[in-house]
Amino acid sequence: RSEEQIAVLRALWTQEVVDFQGRWHRIDNAGLSPMPVQRPIPVWLGAGGSAGPMPPERVLRRIANISDGWFPFFAPGPEAEEVIGLLREYVKEAGRDPASVGIEGRVRIAGKQPEEWLNEVKGWEALGAVSITMEARQGRLPRPAEEHIEALHQFKEVVGW
Repeated sequence: RSEEQIAVLRALWTQEVVDFQGRWHRIDNAGLSPMPVQRPIPVWLGAGGSAGPMPPERVLRRIANISDGWFPFFAPGPEAEEVIGLLREYVKEAGRDPASVGIEGRVRIAGKQPEEWLNEVKGWEALGAVSITMEARQGRLPRPAEEHIEALHQFKEVVGW
C-alpha cells in the first residue's frame, strides 16, 4: 500500500491530470492546482531504530526501489555500516545508482558529551550521509524552546558548521 501511495503522490505532483488504477486507489481525472514548484518532489522514507538498526528486508528493499532517500533511526557504527551496505546492494539490484538514494544521519545529543556528537557526525560522513539532523529532545518530551535553541547553537559550534 505504501508503494502505491507514493506512486499516487508522485503522479499528482508531476502530472496536470491523473488517472490511476491500483489495488487500493482509483483516481479519475484529478490533479493539483497550482502544481508544486519543485517537480519531482523527493520522497524519503524512515526505518530502523535504536533497538536494532536493521529494518525488515521488505522495508529496506522498498527504500532501495522507490525512495530518494532514507532516514535511519540509529547511530553510526559497524551495524549501521552493514545495513547501509545492504541497502546499497539492493539499490544496485533495482537498477539504480546507489548515490541516487541519500542518507540522512541523526545525532541525538541528550546525555552525550560534545566529543561524542562530533564522533557521530564523522561516523555519518564516513557512511556517506548527505545530511545530518541533530536531535535535542530528552526522552519523549521536547526541551523548552530556549534550551533547544541553545543546544542547536552549541552543536553548530562543536561540529564547526
